[in-house]
Amino acid sequence: MSLALLKNLFIRQPKQQVYNKISADSSSESWASSPTLSSSSRSSDVESQALREEISEKLSPPSQTERKSWKVDARVISDAIIGLSDGLTVPFALTAGLSAIGSTKVVVYGGMAELIAGAISMGLGGYLGAKSERDSYNATLQETEELVVNDPAAAERTVTELFESFDVPSSTINDLTTHLSTSPHLTAFLMRFEHSLPPPESSRAITCALTIALGYFIGGFIPLLPYFFVEGVRRGLAWSVAIMIVALFTFGYTKTCFVSGWKGWRKSLLGVRGGIEMVVVGSLAAGAAMGIVRFFNDHAGALG
Repeated sequence: MSLALLKNLFIRQPKQQVYNKISADSSSESWASSPTLSSSSRSSDVESQALREEISEKLSPPSQTERKSWKVDARVISDAIIGLSDGLTVPFALTAGLSAIGSTKVVVYGGMAELIAGAISMGLGGYLGAKSERDSYNATLQETEELVVNDPAAAERTVTELFESFDVPSSTINDLTTHLSTSPHLTAFLMRFEHSLPPPESSRAITCALTIALGYFIGGFIPLLPYFFVEGVRRGLAWSVAIMIVALFTFGYTKTCFVSGWKGWRKSLLGVRGGIEMVVVGSLAAGAAMGIVRFFNDHAGALG
């Protein structure tokens, strides 16, 4: 029973691989070759050995097969959603507002200026945010390493408390704590299960900045496209609104279904609801911007 409980503990955790900086190149063979844990009974010894292998499997470096499998990082998708959501809303509202002036050139030049400035600003924000995340991880890692070296008793108490929160039998906890206290993977264990911090990739800040900036630029360039191919600003606005209704609905539907799932009519209804919400938000923003610009344009003489 204790084995099943502890397996549930590890299986529920994200499948991020965690490595100790000091022992990143060490293999999991040291776990399997370590002395057999002392136990009060043969059953407890078997459980401890199985649990040790379970921890070794979770903390060991990825195999060649795992390295070959590739999929898009969830955080990259999150960054793309952030960039696209802002890009589809803010520049659309601006171009709709500038169209009230009646000049296609003003809409194009103003829209492009906002796109470039907004993409740079969003990219810098993503870069600084990811860099702060990495700095926070490094600071926590240093504190954990100092705790393991300078106060091993406190580290053992932390391990014990982690297992106690899942009602693991005390005999099993003692065996695991004794084993982990002498393991080079103790720091990695604490970083993963105590702080829940996966090691950030070295290129995370650059990837985050480029993804958000590119998403913002692409999303904002969509409502600006019609103004490059039409002569009248009203006609360009009509095409821009039509294109943005489709783009906002598609984005809202895709984003919602990506989070909640794609199968089933209820998930489809949630996606439709998300698409409608995006259209409403974008329309309100564009309408407000257009109304404000038109107000100042009509009363420019009185204000001056």
